[in-house]
Amino acid sequence: MNSLVLAILSLALLGFGYKFYGDKLEGLFGVKKNAVTPAHKMYDGVDYVPAKNWLVLFGHHFSSIAGAGPIIGPIIALSIWGWAPAILWIVLGSVLIGGVHDFGSLMISVKHSGRSVADIAESL
Repeated sequence: MNSLVLAILSLALLGFGYKFYGDKLEGLFGVKKNAVTPAHKMYDGVDYVPAKNWLVLFGHHFSSIAGAGPIIGPIIALSIWGWAPAILWIVLGSVLIGGVHDFGSLMISVKHSGRSVADIAESL
């Protein structure tokens, strides 16, 4: 298979997951698009500061989750079974595992006034 076809197919699957699975998760978590976030409601200039744009938020998110763990699995799958399991691991794992985990953690934090997941778990 041509690598361009593989890249386009992977991007299409990621886009499909973002649009349709993301909408389903929004309904599951009861997201209110016009709700005021803790960064605006509790603004203090230090801990509660709204991100200026999506690129800043993406940079914080990427630097928080990027590490050896999510990459070791696909590398091992690639070396043993070839490209197909590695691509499936990355695309489906991003949509069905990583995206759900990160979105869920974020929504739980937002619904508890921006507290950390550890702090919320301690109080519960």
